[in-house]
Amino acid sequence: MAKSHHLASRDRLFGRSYPLGASILDGGVNFSLYSKNAERVEILLFDDVSNSKPARIIQLDPEKNRTFHYWHAFVEGIGEGQLYGFRVYGPFDPKNGKRFNGDKILLDPYARAVIVGDNYDREAAIKPGDNCNHAMKSVVVDPRSYNWEDDLPLQTDYAASIIYECHVAGFTKNPNSGVAQHKRGTYTGLIEKIPYLQELGITAVELMPVQLFDEQDVLPPRKNYWGYNPVAFFAPHCGYSSDKSPLGPLNEFRHMVKALHRAGIEVILDVVFNHTAEGDHRGPTLSFRGLENEAYYLLEKNKSMYSDYTGTGNSVNANFSVVRRLILDCLRYWVREMHVDGFRFDLASVLSRGESGEPMKNPPLLWAIESSPELAGTKIIAEAWDAAGLYQVGSFIGDRWAEWNGQFRDDIRRFIRGDDGVVKKAASRIIGSPDIYQNPEREPNRSINFINCHDGFTLNDLVSYNQKHNEDNGERNKDGADENYSWNFGVEGLTDDQAIEKLRLKQIKNFLTIMFISQGTPMILMGDEVRRTQKGNNNAYCQDNEISWFDWNLVEKNKGLLRFTSGLINFIQSKDIFSEEKFLKTKPDNNHPYVTWSGVELNKPDWQEDSHSLACTLIDPKRKEELHIIFNAFWESLDFNLPKTEKNKNWRRIIDTSLSSPDDFCEPEEAPVIKTKSYLCQPRSVVLLYLG
Repeated sequence: MAKSHHLASRDRLFGRSYPLGASILDGGVNFSLYSKNAERVEILLFDDVSNSKPARIIQLDPEKNRTFHYWHAFVEGIGEGQLYGFRVYGPFDPKNGKRFNGDKILLDPYARAVIVGDNYDREAAIKPGDNCNHAMKSVVVDPRSYNWEDDLPLQTDYAASIIYECHVAGFTKNPNSGVAQHKRGTYTGLIEKIPYLQELGITAVELMPVQLFDEQDVLPPRKNYWGYNPVAFFAPHCGYSSDKSPLGPLNEFRHMVKALHRAGIEVILDVVFNHTAEGDHRGPTLSFRGLENEAYYLLEKNKSMYSDYTGTGNSVNANFSVVRRLILDCLRYWVREMHVDGFRFDLASVLSRGESGEPMKNPPLLWAIESSPELAGTKIIAEAWDAAGLYQVGSFIGDRWAEWNGQFRDDIRRFIRGDDGVVKKAASRIIGSPDIYQNPEREPNRSINFINCHDGFTLNDLVSYNQKHNEDNGERNKDGADENYSWNFGVEGLTDDQAIEKLRLKQIKNFLTIMFISQGTPMILMGDEVRRTQKGNNNAYCQDNEISWFDWNLVEKNKGLLRFTSGLINFIQSKDIFSEEKFLKTKPDNNHPYVTWSGVELNKPDWQEDSHSLACTLIDPKRKEELHIIFNAFWESLDFNLPKTEKNKNWRRIIDTSLSSPDDFCEPEEAPVIKTKSYLCQPRSVVLLYLG
């Protein structure tokens, strides 16, 4: 007992090394941070984010306030909402990887909330001198203070999931959103649009980065809109909050999660652990660089330079022990305290690189994420490539990771465009890509199937532009992908030609139909269901304007396409064969769902180089579900023979993308009966028939 009392007294005098960050204890706050090579550390307390001087400075004694490489202190009389920062002093020796700068206010890597004042200036963190009144400030948080009521993560199966990639601000920032001005572009604004997501049939929103990022990390006068440049991994981005108080963004984010869960919609975060907003050797000192540069970043042999596998200037040293723990602690925090349902890992292949930048066969971080019991019920989705040529789609480690299937995107784009030599690849994508994911025990729904995402053309622009048009980005149109497998049908961009418009709309419906009927988990980009356009910009990372925002006038203008998409989603959700957790058999099997392939003639698929058509029959013998789907990417109509039906059963036309709304999609009970032995499929069309 005496020993325990002694330790408690010492903790109160000098603080303790755990947990990292700012933790509320009885009567005050314990601060702890990691820095191996620091010589001196100060904790700065602020009354306001714009203060030019701290209200109080706590200097840490390296003899008493340091345990191993952890600096710590207990500060009495403060609590939740307290603003703070660090000054960390040590050698500035870039050639040896050390970049300490005691003039700069540093964010706590474990800060649960951060406040950014109107006077924040990224340049002040680059130029020599004190940046106190221009710096972001960390905020002390007590996770216990929020009432989650009965909320818990939903744990929806991949097989039942429809993912909607969404930008929090862009979803409601347009004045025509119907959201009150002070709520536009906020977590609260998104809450108001939940009924729209429900009507569409969405089961999960995949939010583009909401970890606090630096909006000034872009060529002025533009603003970093996408947010793929984090500053604080634990803190919700305060620019998306209508409540500008220190704790406002935190509470508003939690309100949004709770509201989405009540609507049956999961929250997946697009997380960026592969790089930070501190950039290359010319970048600002905001946090990690000034705490322990060598620990947090991968460096070149000349340690004054940063390894760049991300295309952004730096790469996080993710498999270093301290950084690995930071990332794992962060993921657990977002699940445990913020109730999120999963994560999509930006450039996840960077996280497989070791301290010399080499790809590791068994990267500790990725295995730790896969095997963490606290994360076992969450979705973990890898963007399984990086900007330095590492491509791991189909070979990403582990048993639990899902992957963005970039080959699905490219092969289906090429098939629908009418390219030669892709019909066999398209067939494989439709049945879950077994040629890529060759483990027969792997759940096919771990393939995240998408045609479009934030990075690239919108679905409307995919059928409207042959070339990217990124001039507004200020990079002389050199940014963004050059090959998009797109086709404008003879006119670049907007057109009054109704024949072209009809063909474009049909192609959009073709893409949506194939994506949703394919084995795997479908992901749709925000606004594709109503033909949102970025005017040909395929890299709108800095376009915080109408180019990127959801145009809510399109909901009425393209209500036919919205009806088609919603009907398609609800139809596939109602049929078990679209939510199989095993690959379909490729031969008739009375005990398991299976697929058979055809061409214009039954059971005779045309796999030739110049083939542009295909048909398949999906059969679930036990549940007595049977569908026949025709894909005609040819420029002429083709007459497809139909499978024979049992007595008292008929083929019913659910979808024919060549038809106008409302005939392009019919509910099964209203679908017209096909009485002929064949179906004339129009040029560049998809047809789905249901046996009923």
